[in-house]
Amino acid sequence: MDDDSVDRLSRSFAALSDPVRRDIVARLTVGDATVNDLAAPYDISLQAVSKHLKVLEGAGLVTRRREAQRRPVHLESEALAAMTGWIERHQQRAEARMARLEGVLTDLPSPHTTSGADR
Repeated sequence: MDDDSVDRLSRSFAALSDPVRRDIVARLTVGDATVNDLAAPYDISLQAVSKHLKVLEGAGLVTRRREAQRRPVHLESEALAAMTGWIERHQQRAEARMARLEGVLTDLPSPHTTSGADR
């Protein structure tokens, strides 16, 4: 993984450290939405929601485009796929390590068995 990919991944995880931004991303999985639509359920200003969106944009998680008078926010699923891939790779490595440990522990003699020397 090159340095740019690591930086993007770091920005993505950092962006999702905030519960409002995680909720915005979750809501965008349903479809594109305007800033007003995204701000509706929160008891924060439109400007605060825009700041959250700038963080998500900076991480490459969302983009905004102009459609006539609207500027819908779009979730970039490729960015989520990169995060998921990173998590899955590390999860597989951790599971393989645990399986190896379980194998070693299974092969150890039980403390309840007696050896010939104990008789």
